[in-house]
Amino acid sequence: MERQKSYEKTQMLIFLGVAFVLPYMLGILMGIGYTKGLDVSVFPSAQMFYPASGAILAALITHKEDHLIPKRFFIGFLILTLLLVVCTVSSILIPGVSWNAISQYLMILGSLIAWILLLTEKKDKRIAYGLKGGRWNAAALIVLLYFILYIGRTVIMYILNDQIQTMTEIILKPVTWLMLITLPINYFLVFTAFLGEEYGWRYFLQPILQKKFGMVRGILILGVAWGLWHLPINFFYYSSPSVGFISLTGQLITCVTLGIFYGWAYLKTDNIWTVVILHFVNNNLVPIITGNYTSEVLQNQDITWNGVILLLVVNTLLFAGVIFTSYYRDNTRRLPTMDERVNRQMMKLEEQAQWEDTKE
Repeated sequence: MERQKSYEKTQMLIFLGVAFVLPYMLGILMGIGYTKGLDVSVFPSAQMFYPASGAILAALITHKEDHLIPKRFFIGFLILTLLLVVCTVSSILIPGVSWNAISQYLMILGSLIAWILLLTEKKDKRIAYGLKGGRWNAAALIVLLYFILYIGRTVIMYILNDQIQTMTEIILKPVTWLMLITLPINYFLVFTAFLGEEYGWRYFLQPILQKKFGMVRGILILGVAWGLWHLPINFFYYSSPSVGFISLTGQLITCVTLGIFYGWAYLKTDNIWTVVILHFVNNNLVPIITGNYTSEVLQNQDITWNGVILLLVVNTLLFAGVIFTSYYRDNTRRLPTMDERVNRQMMKLEEQAQWEDTKE
């Protein structure tokens, strides 16, 4: 038990260094680029990879003797992350090059290679490190529920903002439906970005926080941490420094409320791919529901306190209610930490080996 506690402390330090310190340090560079009028759009895309990279580094360093580590996939993911970091720094030091386009091509190529690396890892390795899917029927229903709630929130927002005609025009555009149909294809081409967040937040951090602080407090702390993680993006990408605090407040509301729903989805399915898909749907529906089909849809948003209050009410009503389910009331529902999951799989393999020896 003492060894496991020591591992978790070391793992947390490594995770925090990569997931939080790195984006905040690069956030300084991002701010410098923003003030110079440079394109900083590479930074948000690359930042999505840091949480998983932190969890992966923690695993590789503390479990380096573990034969169950999916090393090929992990190392491939870290290489992709490093290349994206190079793109972020280069976008400020060597402006004038289409670094955002380069990063997008890297992400697509990296995702295709990552699929190969992941699917060629042994099943036991994927199980040990939370990369094996499962409970797909429940996962499919949760994704459908999330999609319905998301569209419902969109309709409510349009109605409350007296923009019914705008919403109707978006619905009637053929490109809206074309983009909706192509979403599943796009997922396979960019999944690494969304695994990049969810493998860090849900697989690695959620079980540790819920183990230490309890099911409800753990998920709320995670939501706040996830929101604060966005700070550089809120100030220099989603909005401007003049309304950065308003943007960050809205981000905290979004991350706490959606974090509750994502946490519930992960608890219910024990399938990291459930929340990876939810996160993908969340981000990629934005250009569709806004009718702004460009890559700049999330930049320079006009954010007001009234909008933040409305977001708090609507998001809480639609997504946060699952906090009252048994998955947050019962501590036995907690999913295993990385160490616990690996140890459980090792014990299972040892028991199988003993049973086969006895059988012989």
